[in-house]
Amino acid sequence: MTWARRAVPLAAAALAALAARDLTQRDHALRRNFPVLGRARYLLESIGPELRQYIVAANDEERPFTRDQRRWVYASAKQENNYFGFGTDNDIEYTAGYPIIKHRTFGRAVPPSAPTAGQEVRLPCAKVLGGARGRAKAFRPESVVNISGMSFGSLSGRAVEALNRGAALAGCLQNTGEGGLSPYHRNGGELVFQLGTAYFGCRDEHGRFSLPRLKELVAGAPVRALEIKLSQGAKPSLGGLLPGAKVSAEIAATRGIPRGRDCVSPSRHAEFDDCDSLLDFVELLAAETGLPVGIKSAVGDLGFWSELADLMRDTDRGVDFVTVDGGEGGTGAAPLIFTDSVSLPFQQGFARVYRTFAERELHERVVFAGGGKLGLPDNAIVAFALGCDLVNVGREAMLAIGCIQAQKCHTDTCPTGVATQRAWLARGLDPGLKSVRAANYLKTLRRDLVKVAEACGVEHPGLIDTSAVEILQGRTGSTPLREVYGYRPEWGLPSAADRAEIARLMAAEAPQGGSAPPSPTAQR
Repeated sequence: MTWARRAVPLAAAALAALAARDLTQRDHALRRNFPVLGRARYLLESIGPELRQYIVAANDEERPFTRDQRRWVYASAKQENNYFGFGTDNDIEYTAGYPIIKHRTFGRAVPPSAPTAGQEVRLPCAKVLGGARGRAKAFRPESVVNISGMSFGSLSGRAVEALNRGAALAGCLQNTGEGGLSPYHRNGGELVFQLGTAYFGCRDEHGRFSLPRLKELVAGAPVRALEIKLSQGAKPSLGGLLPGAKVSAEIAATRGIPRGRDCVSPSRHAEFDDCDSLLDFVELLAAETGLPVGIKSAVGDLGFWSELADLMRDTDRGVDFVTVDGGEGGTGAAPLIFTDSVSLPFQQGFARVYRTFAERELHERVVFAGGGKLGLPDNAIVAFALGCDLVNVGREAMLAIGCIQAQKCHTDTCPTGVATQRAWLARGLDPGLKSVRAANYLKTLRRDLVKVAEACGVEHPGLIDTSAVEILQGRTGSTPLREVYGYRPEWGLPSAADRAEIARLMAAEAPQGGSAPPSPTAQR
């Protein structure tokens, strides 16, 4: 009783102190007019995202990923039941722009009548990366699903390590992101090394690009290709910023910058200033390293793409691959206007770029990759139908290793240790366990893509064309994907030789077993 008697006056004194503080402060009119009670508004505002995420929002309302989408990724990563019961809760009939995939009753692909449990689905790329231009180290990617560029610095070291180990387990590529090649990228997974505007990891003491340092770097790491980052879908034409407080000794060593100082990336490259000099730079990198070289870009003004394609048609220079990043893609931090309104969404942007190359008969000589919420099977299928040879997954891979869509990437307070440099938060992420979950998710996505491809009558998602998808225009109408984006009937597929080769590879893979997660058993 003595404690209780003391607690009451202490609580009253604390409330009186809060009230006095609220009455005398001038920053918030609400608190001044309604002392103590007014604070409830700010409390509710601070936990509003959590309330909406867990209590208020319906299964298909949240953005950027709905509850249903996240549940599918989580269940796939954990090898749990990722099926859904009772039918779709999407409003298909009235949703303009909704894609419908058209299955075939009798297709060329005949799936086994008794599938082998746990069978591995490898899904090699339909094209050889660098093959069209005879690069010395050209190769066929083993997986059409790969991990998108996410830098060490934006992600924690443990998250990068988990993704790299997962890439090794799943037999896919991991893009380093523009933050350089860290020790956490060296855990068995093969890499695409990304060159951003600051040339982190391959720059000299003055911050300029250094070819000798690049050659030394790729010679000592499992780098299979180089990607020149021109822009990113969520923040095109912006340079990155890493505050000095986040520039640890590890990050400084990885990027080749001073420790503890703000790290600001330029908004554009200094090694080239037009399409002509860009292609010269591409050919220099390819000749000196032997690696395939490509570009990554968001899509805005099409003049750049037209000029690039014209030069590739009229000269003997060219990029080996093009990665188109949609405006709906993710980022660690960006101004709201850029994430919301700058750069085209993936489907529109990719279709315009692909059409630009196809009109010049270059589409079979370039490997096309896409990014921007393509780690969900329905989005990925539409991307393949439009001409993608590869899809890159970013935030979906983050979800697989523990991200809960807290949307605090820009605050360094990620509660699951994925997008933070705070050691006490990152310590909760176990790279060994999470790598298995990343691999499970990647394998499950590939398995589902094969299932849909077989439903469309072909052996491989890269063989799905625009005739397999229609876009709803409301309850009573739909338009074939080909007409929506102005494709010709012959576009959207690899060459006849590549189609034959991929059919042969898939037939050779079919009888082999593996360690892919078994198809979950539907609850009855």
